[in-house]
Amino acid sequence: MNYDVIVIGSGPGGYVAAIRASQLGLKTAIIEKENLGGICLNWGCIPTKALLKSAQVFEYLNHAKEYGISADNIKADFTAVVKRSRDVADGMSKGIQFLMKKNKIDVIMGTATIKAGKKVDVKLADGKTETHEAKHIIIATGARSRQLPNLPQDGKKIIGYREAMTLPKQPKSLVVVGSGAIGIEFAYFYATMGTKVTIVEFLPNIVPVEDEEVSKQLEKSLKKIGIEIMTDSSVESVDTKGDLNKVNIKTKTGNVTIEAEIVLSAVGIQANLENIGLEAVGIATDKGKIVTDKYYATNVPGYYAIGDCVGGQALAHVASAEGITCVEKIAGAHTEPLDYKNIPGCTYCQPEIASVGMTEKQAKEAGYTLKVGKFPFSASGKASASGAKDGFVKIIFDAKYGEILGAHMIGANVTEMIAEIVAIRKLETTGHELIKTVHPHPTMSEAIMEAAAAAYGEVIHL
Repeated sequence: MNYDVIVIGSGPGGYVAAIRASQLGLKTAIIEKENLGGICLNWGCIPTKALLKSAQVFEYLNHAKEYGISADNIKADFTAVVKRSRDVADGMSKGIQFLMKKNKIDVIMGTATIKAGKKVDVKLADGKTETHEAKHIIIATGARSRQLPNLPQDGKKIIGYREAMTLPKQPKSLVVVGSGAIGIEFAYFYATMGTKVTIVEFLPNIVPVEDEEVSKQLEKSLKKIGIEIMTDSSVESVDTKGDLNKVNIKTKTGNVTIEAEIVLSAVGIQANLENIGLEAVGIATDKGKIVTDKYYATNVPGYYAIGDCVGGQALAHVASAEGITCVEKIAGAHTEPLDYKNIPGCTYCQPEIASVGMTEKQAKEAGYTLKVGKFPFSASGKASASGAKDGFVKIIFDAKYGEILGAHMIGANVTEMIAEIVAIRKLETTGHELIKTVHPHPTMSEAIMEAAAAAYGEVIHL
């Protein structure tokens, strides 16, 4: 069959692109080799949040006395926690199946290889190959856990994020290599469930892309739940021969060896570009990513790429936005290039982290004169009532024009709060306008207004 659009990959970039293409009247097919929803719904964003929610509930129950409630003999059933996570993922994947039918998108299950002449070969489960044609082919093949030469994953003793979600039993000890969002979330989950966790980070601060004050606050919070943190450190090798891994770690003061049942490699991701036909078609790549223009067209007319296989932040919501922009451009609808400087990032440990825009250090290095406002949740009535006083909201303004250059939050539910800053940055709201925007009381979101007021010397509750 011939299509207007064929999308290869059904993650949050691919399936969103397919739906938007169908909405715009384009005859659309989507090709998926494993599960509809891709990594995000099946092995990433959604099932990890289900695991983290179980950990949070367990943490609440263990601190029930602080809320005036007696709860005895609290136990976590690790197998049941993992099963709930898988059930949530399965439910979401079935939801994507429904959306495909609703939007009259043809779903082709198989492994795709792009060909010249706007064709795609699809190897089906029975070994047969079909060839499909489209006016426009969108590559949305995503990414996988990056493997380091000195940290080869065997899926049992040295694992990636996928295995970390479905371990057959809870390990007594775990070393997490890398402290980005994936590493931190798994460190929090396993530590809260009772595993002895050590984080090893090569850079001076954990969550190194975040503002330094956020990194320091998170380090304090994680240490409170018993996580050991080693910064300015790197795993040199792992001896897997015994019952326990012997992890050789290089630190500023010399090498140390620690033992752990499992080592989780969380050192980033690698785009899935192999064996999909890029070379045969002549599609350009650079540094392991497909090269595109601002509307995601590759150097070969009729071929496009979105999501983790192109440059930009490797985030589900970025892939979705790229997919929508790409198909709207294809359909001739009005669209604008994505503003990569206004993309929110979130980490779902407890306390949560959410941020957008420049850190304070980046803003200073860019030459801005700053006004910086910070409001701690220890001064928030809602945070006190909730028993969640760790963290703060920090907002960075350009002193000259009042532009919000960046916002950095750490605390309970801040991942639900960051969208306010993203929206008002899009609308070019100033600091004074934010101060005069009435926020409901008592809420955690009041801290945004208070942080803005603190930057201009008008804060009330500090």
